[in-house]
Amino acid sequence: MPRYALITGASSGIGLALAEALARNGQALILVARQRDALESIACELSQRFGVDVLFRICDLAEPLQLSGLLHELEQSGRQIELLVNNAGFGSSGAFIDQPWTQEQEMIELNVLALARLCHAIGGQMARNGGGQILNVASVVGFMPGPWMSNYYATKAYVLHFSEALRNELKPRGVKVSVLCPGPTRTAFFRTANVRLGRLEGSKLMMSPEELAQLAVRALRKNKAIIVPGWRNRLMTLSPRLAPRWLVRLIAGRLNRSVLPG
Repeated sequence: MPRYALITGASSGIGLALAEALARNGQALILVARQRDALESIACELSQRFGVDVLFRICDLAEPLQLSGLLHELEQSGRQIELLVNNAGFGSSGAFIDQPWTQEQEMIELNVLALARLCHAIGGQMARNGGGQILNVASVVGFMPGPWMSNYYATKAYVLHFSEALRNELKPRGVKVSVLCPGPTRTAFFRTANVRLGRLEGSKLMMSPEELAQLAVRALRKNKAIIVPGWRNRLMTLSPRLAPRWLVRLIAGRLNRSVLPG
């Protein structure tokens, strides 16, 4: 039986690009997302193109019962997961208290709690098996506070710091942990978060998911702790360390407010 990479949020964007990059390298896959039609088509295409075993599972990871069901099925199947890619997540924009609480709670459930639970369950299995690798997808915004996208920035800060700490905890047990911190990427994220791209659309800051995935997989092979693709994005992560916190908050808030609709 092959050993698998499990990728969440695999039906589009960064998750799909990572699935393709890994399949190209001969990696068997388990793709997880909510969209059955999209996943079925992607699984069939990747399997035919690259000759690898590609399975898919429909799951809303923000629903604890569905996540429990997925983990139970994985445990019962006996399939060994050698790479866990926690990519699923979404953002919102606007003043926090003006957003529907159900939306903000779902963001925390998906971006934070589902990721932590998958790391606990699958990371634990990896440790018992003596090895494996975890890639959690955060963002460059995880390095700073972000008024008018406050909850989203905070969830990505959690992913960044949690991943760094987990790396040290799991290293003696043979499990590698990396965190991917992309900058602006051409995905449906901006539409979902209700953010106007404006001048960012044609900016050199904007990276394609395919380019991002290639850089991420390359860095993953080198077991990099924090993967920030692109020198412009790496420069962006330095500003919170070099500038006063009040200035970082002010600049991030102004930028976020400028891309709000209306």
